[in-house]
Amino acid sequence: MSTQPDLLYSEEEEALRAAVRDLLTDHCDAAGVIARTESDAPHDLALWKSLADGMGLAGLLVPEALGGQGATHREAAVVLEELGRAVAPVPYLSSAVVATEALLACGDEELLGRLASGRTVGVLAVGLHAAPDARPRTARVENGSLHGELTGVADATAADVLLVPADDGGLYAVAAGTATVTAQVSLDLTRPVATVTLDGAPGRRVGDAEPAVRRALRAGAGLLASEQLGVADWALTETVRYLKERKQFNRPVGGFQALKHRLAQLWLEVVSLRAAARAAADALATGADTDVTVAVAQAYAGPVAVRATEEAVQLHGGIGMTWEHPAHLHLKRAKAGSIAYGTAGAHREALVALVDLRAP
Repeated sequence: MSTQPDLLYSEEEEALRAAVRDLLTDHCDAAGVIARTESDAPHDLALWKSLADGMGLAGLLVPEALGGQGATHREAAVVLEELGRAVAPVPYLSSAVVATEALLACGDEELLGRLASGRTVGVLAVGLHAAPDARPRTARVENGSLHGELTGVADATAADVLLVPADDGGLYAVAAGTATVTAQVSLDLTRPVATVTLDGAPGRRVGDAEPAVRRALRAGAGLLASEQLGVADWALTETVRYLKERKQFNRPVGGFQALKHRLAQLWLEVVSLRAAARAAADALATGADTDVTVAVAQAYAGPVAVRATEEAVQLHGGIGMTWEHPAHLHLKRAKAGSIAYGTAGAHREALVALVDLRAP
């Protein structure tokens, strides 16, 4: 007899949230993030060091025996909620989740230990748009070295190690310094993408690419929903707060019935997103109905995050359109996130096959 999962946050998860939020409040203010997007150093590596090395969060999914925290995807999801709320420009999803999951599938203990410490940033060299069931572009192996061009790789400019799928079916660890990493124009400047060019780069085979990439992208898709929840929840909370303060005709704008209805609808969608994101994190942690639950979460999360951030920009009025206001950071993160690890449509198609509900 199966028991229903408990999707409520535990005391430990709430304590983790409070610690991460305190750190981000002190070291990841909106003005600083906006200024960083206008510089040639979009990643905040000092913040990453505080999260990964200081708090040990890079190793949440890594067993304690390998230098990690031995936690679960539920704890990682809480961290990602807070990182999404702050639109933190750190490679957490790329390194501590996606690359780490790929290495867990391969069993490479040495690299896992390095990623868990946070001193090494690992990135799976697969386009950010790739869904869990996609066949990603591969590099060519010749005489033990790698050749080829891989595009749309998130956080590659911050990577120390690239995990590259190759045409011989292997996944290779490549030192980032031996590849040419060229920044691409990114909509979301807090999670920049890049082209990775390999021209005879030496690589070490760490395992089989297909199961590792699939596991990594599935975890990325499932936990991205928690980041999208953080983005949407920020948008809703800040919009409600602003509409309580902003006045027209000597009364708060939030008192107008039409706006109340828009906010009530948005609240319902964000609450539903929280349930879907928590279910995906729990399914990843327990291994129960993981493919279906992740597909459901991603079929729902992207559109809700986009709608919440679009409403935030509109309902903030003129100030919401300015570069100084952080609403545009959240809107761009939501828009980029809506095609990351597969679009909502791709996940709906996958779900149809998983539950055998094809159209007649």
